[in-house]
Amino acid sequence: MRVVADTGLCQGHQLCQGEAPTVFGFDEDADVVVLLDEHPDEALRADVATAVKYCPAFALSIEEDRDE
Repeated sequence: MRVVADTGLCQGHQLCQGEAPTVFGFDEDADVVVLLDEHPDEALRADVATAVKYCPAFALSIEEDRDE
């Protein structure tokens, strides 16, 4: 899985950090999310999916890795 954060949509709510703090950080100066781990371990999928689901700005998404 690949996590995508659209900083143009991010409104700085930081809810994602509460759900998956090892995946999502925060840039205080820019007031936007920062990806700490673009390809987190599969064990974190549920936490990342919850962060994506509850992002008020719809700034987060998960892309599935494609096997070639």
